[in-house]
Formats: sequence, C-alpha cells, structure tokens
Amino acid sequence: MNTNPNHLVGLVLAPLLGACLLAGCGDDRGAGDGRTDSQSLRAQEKRAREVADAWHGSAAAAAWSRGYHPMADATQPPESGWHSEADKQAYETGNIVRRGKLPTTTITRGKVEWRSGSTMNRPLVEPNTAYQSFARYNSAGPRLTVTGVKLGETTITTSRGTATVPAWLFTLDGYDTPLRQVAITPSKLPEPPIRQAQQGSAGGLRNVAGLTGTAADARSLTVRATHGACDDGPVVNVLETDESIVLYASVTGERSGACTAQIIEQNVRVELRQPLADRVVLDALTARPAPYGDGPRSSAA
Repeated sequence: MNTNPNHLVGLVLAPLLGACLLAGCGDDRGAGDGRTDSQSLRAQEKRAREVADAWHGSAAAAAWSRGYHPMADATQPPESGWHSEADKQAYETGNIVRRGKLPTTTITRGKVEWRSGSTMNRPLVEPNTAYQSFARYNSAGPRLTVTGVKLGETTITTSRGTATVPAWLFTLDGYDTPLRQVAITPSKLPEPPIRQAQQGSAGGLRNVAGLTGTAADARSLTVRATHGACDDGPVVNVLETDESIVLYASVTGERSGACTAQIIEQNVRVELRQPLADRVVLDALTARPAPYGDGPRSSAA
C-alpha cells in the first residue's frame, strides 16, 4: 500500500517537554522490536476478527443491506470539466456565490432506484441546504457563480451498487452542463453489534477517519488515516470476509520525547483480494461502517 500526505486537520496546540498528548505517542513499542510489532498486529487482527464475527448475520448487517448508503461524492462537477485551473480551485475551496435567490420546493421525498430494480423513498434536501454543502465561502480570489437551479437526477455509487437518485442541478455562469448535488439524505447508520474499543488499545489500534475513493475495478480503497508528529505515519491493514471488509489502523515508528499535539491526515491505499461488491466496510476500532468523505451524513430516518 502507498501513502500520500493529505492535509492537517488539527493545529499545533502546544509544545510539550518530555511528553506527548497524542495517544500512544512517546511510547517506544515496536521501535526495533519485531516481537512486539507482531504482538501488536495479532491484537489488532483479533479485534478485526471480533468485529467481522459480530456483524455476520446481525441485525446491523441486515439494516445496512436495506439502506441507501452513498460510496461516492454527493457533489458532482460539470460533465464538461472545468474551464480553467482558477475555476477548479474555486470549486475545491468552496468559493462559490449565487446570483439571486434559490427557489423553495413543496416536494419532501425522492426515490432511489437501483439497477437491480429495488427502490426506496428518502427525504429530499432543500435547494439552499444543498447549495451550502458545496458553497462554503465568499472571499477574494477565484470564484464560481450559481445562476439557477432545478430538480433533476444523477447516478451515484452506493453500498448496493449504482443508483439513480434525485439531484439539484445548479447552473454555473459560463458552463453548459450543471454542477449536480445529490438531493436526498443517506439512511441512518445501524448501531454496531459490538462495543467500540478504546483508542490505542488492541495493540495500538486507531480509528479510520473515512473513505475517500474506490478504484474503478473495486479492488482497492483509499482510506483517510491519522497520525501525529511523533511517528512515521499511519498503517492500515484489512481483514476480508464474504460479508465485510474490516479496516484496522495504527501508526508506525512511534518515538518518545518532546512532541506537539497535532493530528495529520494521510490517504492510504488498501488493496483487496476480491472486489468490494456489496460488502460493508467497517472500522475495527468503532465497529461502525467507515464513513465516505468527511464523515457520516445520515439522517434520523
């Protein structure tokens, strides 16, 4: 697996002398000790197996299989592509403004239609709420302008395969194709059938921040993992079963001594033995489905 630095999600809070605020930082476990590393890995694998076994045939697994759980970004750029690097930058930073007011709607539900023929009705997101999910700033520099919106549809990858869903189609100034924002809410995440483990327990186990992508052949996942300033980076391993993929994350090269309290995110590519298909991707620490994107956006229904 390959790791690529992404970005900081925490600030340096304070330098500490002789100690570190991060869980596990300042602990020399695994540094030059192959036996200890093996023990830690076995403990992590044991927890991953416990999570997989608990999910097998559980009510949580049944609820997950019946739900609408997106596995791709809800915001989709224009099909024609960005006209310039400045427009791409504006989109990536969320520097987007609107011309005029957005309409209101009396429609409250939308239909999800899977290629298998299954359907589901889900709550519809208001146009203004959908707009605010991608238009986060109004500042100097490159920006995009929304000039109108209408209700249409798009396709999105879900835990049950590709589905056609309602989408708000936002017209952008200067573009012939719209920016699409999925207009319905995901299903509520099921309660895990096994309790969450403690951060740093089970051989230094850490949580997985989320998923950021799936390969076109579905044989690898890109995972957001975290580490601190007193280690050499995150490691994400995987336990595969017929029903689930359990990710178990830790860090390597932990060092003792002075450390700063910061959290660093990295994208880690995890290879799979078999394509993802409809298997649930679980985080071994929390025993919950790993969220796609910045975190769970499920509704209460």
